[in-house]
Amino acid sequence: MSAEIRAWFEEYERKLRAEERKEGRREGLNEGRNEGRAEEAARAVLTALRVRGIAVPDAARERILAEKDPETLERWLERAIVAASLAEVLDTLS
Repeated sequence: MSAEIRAWFEEYERKLRAEERKEGRREGLNEGRNEGRAEEAARAVLTALRVRGIAVPDAARERILAEKDPETLERWLERAIVAASLAEVLDTLS
């Protein structure tokens, strides 16, 4: 292989690795944002329950904080705003 072709190939590989690193950082940022949004939504559920005077046992608190699905968290928040009990908010207390 000529030196010119080798140099081109090495430059191509370097750019490819740089793009892969950039994509990895992008994916990491998106993951972090999604985790932050889920944590914020879970805290909103807990805040709504607290303001409404609904007691949240530790197991339920942990379950709410561990939930990462945005649709579930949104559903729980909507219920927490009008519910009379924790059982009315969470789908199940497993």
